[in-house]
Amino acid sequence: MSDISTPLTPGALTGKTALVTGSSRGIGADTARYLAQAGADVVINYRNKAPRAEKLATELRELGVRVLVVGADLTDPASVSAMFDAVRDEFGGLDVLVLNASGGMESGMAEDYALQLNRDAQVRVLETALPLLHEGSRVVFVTSHQAHFIRTTPTMPEYEPVALSKRAGEDALRERIPALTELGIEFVVVSGDMIEGTITATLLERANPGAITQRRESAGRLYNVSEFAAEVAQAAVDPIPADNTRLVGDTDSFIAE
Repeated sequence: MSDISTPLTPGALTGKTALVTGSSRGIGADTARYLAQAGADVVINYRNKAPRAEKLATELRELGVRVLVVGADLTDPASVSAMFDAVRDEFGGLDVLVLNASGGMESGMAEDYALQLNRDAQVRVLETALPLLHEGSRVVFVTSHQAHFIRTTPTMPEYEPVALSKRAGEDALRERIPALTELGIEFVVVSGDMIEGTITATLLERANPGAITQRRESAGRLYNVSEFAAEVAQAAVDPIPADNTRLVGDTDSFIAE
């Protein structure tokens, strides 16, 4: 069992069901842990890390919650539809949808892969989930300060295509806030600085040695995976900020729009 402790009140999500995209490892996995520790039944989504997803599921079931493991490529509409069909069959509906999965720095992918995953797939997942969501449900979109503030604060060249695509995804989701509000569905963006220990940080450090150290020195400190995941999980229950945005970590280096 993980040694992380839940930031949420035990039982706060008992009777609720939460799906976290990209939750076989990293921020997504720890977010799923926190939600399960708070009593939520959890849907673990993965693309190609089935053994890790199943190991996490076994861990979470020890907490007494129900866990569904569903492999799905979020850039494939049929795969996304099948995932939510499985959720409907197992749980009937969904109370929390955490849009955590992202990417774009992987090698060997199509030139527009970052946009496919970070914008198009995010919107598709939300739209496909809508029949399972209801009044009182909440959607949480996870992003980075480097993406959230990309229009006013430049980022390192190696990350810029990803940052632009994630900001495009955030914008596309924000456009749907009025329609979600009419349905009684809440929406919040959780934006964080570079996170120690993530795949993105590793790839950036490989492409631009010293980048993470430089950012850490500039920010004073960087959150680690479990610390940031705690903020994402908390965003699933805390009151929604007026601007639908929860900023995590240093923002002094970034210029707001």
